[in-house]
Amino acid sequence: MNPTSTLEKLRILLTHWVEHNREHLEEFRRWAAQAEQADQMEVASHLNAAAAGMEGVNGRLLAALDTIGGPLEKQK
Repeated sequence: MNPTSTLEKLRILLTHWVEHNREHLEEFRRWAAQAEQADQMEVASHLNAAAAGMEGVNGRLLAALDTIGGPLEKQK
């Protein structure tokens, strides 16, 4: 794979990974709320921590994406 196609592929993948992680993040928070309603505060805490960790991961992925020019859609 040549360097240009590698960067294009990464731009696509990074965009996809960030969106996919956002979906999981929302689900973690929904289930944390349900765990709280079920008086499972420790479980809710773990799920909220996982959501916060996912936000950190997305921050790194977005930084990588910005470094290589952002999502391909911006270039069109």
